[in-house]
Amino acid sequence: MTGQEKPDRLRVLVVEDEYFIADDISRALIRHGAEVVGPVPTVQQARALLDSQALDLAVLDINLRGELVYPLVAELSRRGVPMVFATGYDAAAIPADYEAIPSWSKPFDYNALAGVLPALRRT
Repeated sequence: MTGQEKPDRLRVLVVEDEYFIADDISRALIRHGAEVVGPVPTVQQARALLDSQALDLAVLDINLRGELVYPLVAELSRRGVPMVFATGYDAAAIPADYEAIPSWSKPFDYNALAGVLPALRRT
């Protein structure tokens, strides 16, 4: 840390199993002034970060090499952490319990996603 970071900088957890997509999302978030937590490719690794890091938001792929992210979604919801799905899944495949969570279908503009995330920050 340089001491130059803004105190209101968003801390965004990125959970994505595809390396290049995770990297692209992370780079876009950083360009928009966010601090990226992760990225991580598994629910287990994401839970470890959730237990050790303060988070403002999360960007989640739904299917992580066959493991669905929904248990993590439930935990993030309990903690009041807003989230966005960044997924190849159609909106119809998302369970009704989670249909209110914004969903971006791959492929999408990573910079556009990064630009809208501050509006989702909890108050």
